[in-house]
Amino acid sequence: MSYLDTYRLWCEDNYFDAATKAELLAIKDNEAEIKERFYKDLEFGTGGLRGIIGAGTNRMNVYTVRRATQGLANFIIREGAQDKGVAIAFDCRNMSTEFSEEAALCLCANGIKAYRFESLRPTPELSFALRELGCTAGIVVTASHNPAEYNGYKVYWEDGAQITAPKDVEIITEVNSITDYNTVKTMSKEDAIAAGLYHEIGKNIDDKYIETIKKLVLNPDLVKEVGQKLKVVYTPLHGTGNMLVRRILEEIGFKNVYVVPEQEKPDGNFSSVSYPNPEDPNAFKLALELAKKVDADIICATDPDADRLGVYAKDSKTGEYVSFTGNMSGMLICEYVLSQRKEQGKLAKDGALIKTIVTTNMADKVAEHYDIKLIEVLTGFKYIGEQIKLFEQNNSGTYEFGFEESYGCLVGTHARDKDAVVAVMELCEAAAYYSTKGLTLWDQMLEIYKKYGYFKEGLQTITLKGLDGAAKIKEMMEGFRANPPKTLGDYRVTAFRDYELDTIKNLETGEVTKTGLPKSNVLYFDLNDDAWVCVRPSGTEPKIKFYIGVKGSSLEDANAKVEGLTKALMELA
Repeated sequence: MSYLDTYRLWCEDNYFDAATKAELLAIKDNEAEIKERFYKDLEFGTGGLRGIIGAGTNRMNVYTVRRATQGLANFIIREGAQDKGVAIAFDCRNMSTEFSEEAALCLCANGIKAYRFESLRPTPELSFALRELGCTAGIVVTASHNPAEYNGYKVYWEDGAQITAPKDVEIITEVNSITDYNTVKTMSKEDAIAAGLYHEIGKNIDDKYIETIKKLVLNPDLVKEVGQKLKVVYTPLHGTGNMLVRRILEEIGFKNVYVVPEQEKPDGNFSSVSYPNPEDPNAFKLALELAKKVDADIICATDPDADRLGVYAKDSKTGEYVSFTGNMSGMLICEYVLSQRKEQGKLAKDGALIKTIVTTNMADKVAEHYDIKLIEVLTGFKYIGEQIKLFEQNNSGTYEFGFEESYGCLVGTHARDKDAVVAVMELCEAAAYYSTKGLTLWDQMLEIYKKYGYFKEGLQTITLKGLDGAAKIKEMMEGFRANPPKTLGDYRVTAFRDYELDTIKNLETGEVTKTGLPKSNVLYFDLNDDAWVCVRPSGTEPKIKFYIGVKGSSLEDANAKVEGLTKALMELA
């Protein structure tokens, strides 16, 4: 069936509601728009769905959400796990409430219990809840930090992590096998409740989650003492973090928490910020204004589903607020946690620090210093969660800390995804601790650089939307794969890793070995002098990403090296 045939079907079939038909009829004279909406099904990738909200097979709507859920239900039934149920959470985005309800009712229509949060909750709490409830799977309706026109749908398995191989491919196969939307099951909420299949969850899970993460505080008495004085500015960026972040900080002893009023309430249009991403400096405009007004020590921002944390801290020499990258905040929390556990005799002999392949190489030095194992995984926090599961199954190690460059980390094993609620808690505890040493968090970051080396990273992205954009991204990846560069700026390429082909070629000896990681469309170039470059398509947005890492003799030298390497790389793109 052509995309035009599919378009006409959606316009005429009684399965689709009047609002959907009206939206589609309004574009009847715009063939380019029709093609963009119908040239393919919205791809159910290894983590789930993500796309622009709207009518069409290539959009996020109640029909594509139902289809994805039917595929998941089919897989759960095939596994014989339908009696355990599925936990469901959702964020502040437009249509998140509706999509989460549609997912719940589709599951119920398939005889699977749905445990749906009564109102919006952070993604990490979903990971906690499904394990607490003993569910077989979990769903979060969120598009994370994407712009307002997006929404998404992520699937978790019983271990609390996002689905990994082989289940991810098997669920994708089930979803793709559904070609007739009329075969997707649903039922009314009233009937689902009457049948004992639809359950609301909320406060009870909140209380258990908070009590669990409070146990991760390493210096509770110090926090209670210093927390009376330390000033924290926090913004949930209109998202899900507000209630739980404020609650945990209050309960452990931080009494001066100032929430950005314009960004406190949930808002799917993100009316006070163009891009609700704590990686974007523009997202901190209002928080910085409030911080200067109240003379805050630190500023924290969580993204809409509260799994990523952005940070600013005061430079004691200049009095100005300095931004932290995800690598920097991750290393700051990591150093604090590991140093305190070691001092308190709590650092496991078989401990492990886990990072993704595009995360700072400073982590390697930290693991070496604390004599713990360093494990490197593919990009995506689900692979860090998978390692925790393997530790428990095989009794092969103890999880100490895990993080990725994209502003996500996890302290503890209560969840199996990055957790910004805990990250805020740990960061504020670290700020309290270092303040007793006469250090701000930025001062401590400088001490970490002195201790381990001046590692610096950069990220460049090229956005290429639509069908033509996808083809261009594919062409760029194939070009780098077929003709890998031998030099990049002032650096020579010493090894070339192709994770799609599972090969590492040493360009100096010609030796070829395996990566040892799952197949993924990622290219990685090891360079001399502790530098590296990585190229991969985004899994959630129409972008190709270029990651850069260097080590300098000072911050200024490292910055200059990143700038030079970035320029050389972009000339090849």
